[in-house]
Amino acid sequence: MKTYTLQKTVAQTNLDDLNHVNNVQYLYWVQEMAQLHWESVCEPEWAERYIWVVRSHHIEYFKPAVLRDVLELTTYVRESAGPISVRIVEFRKAGSPEITVSCTTRWCLLDADTFRPLRIPEDLAERFRP
Repeated sequence: MKTYTLQKTVAQTNLDDLNHVNNVQYLYWVQEMAQLHWESVCEPEWAERYIWVVRSHHIEYFKPAVLRDVLELTTYVRESAGPISVRIVEFRKAGSPEITVSCTTRWCLLDADTFRPLRIPEDLAERFRP
């Protein structure tokens, strides 16, 4: 599968009252990763024709991340069917194989003009396959 990866260093503003990364911050990063991955493969005409919207997020927390942790975020599309694309975002502390947080998001492809769901075109789906 084609992946997209970047690193984030946990800042004070990312923390909750327990001094762990706030769950809302994880969601922000999940959406940011999806957007950046999309932009890395997107054709200009696709950006005008299609819109992705979230159907659902499922987040699992395995280990806390705290101030100054360097997190490696990796995203990939696990599967696509009809208008739905299932995207995974995994968070690891840099250098560790263990997942800190994992999020599975179901995205729905919409027509940018009508806002109606569209079957994901094969040429678009192909950009996310290995």
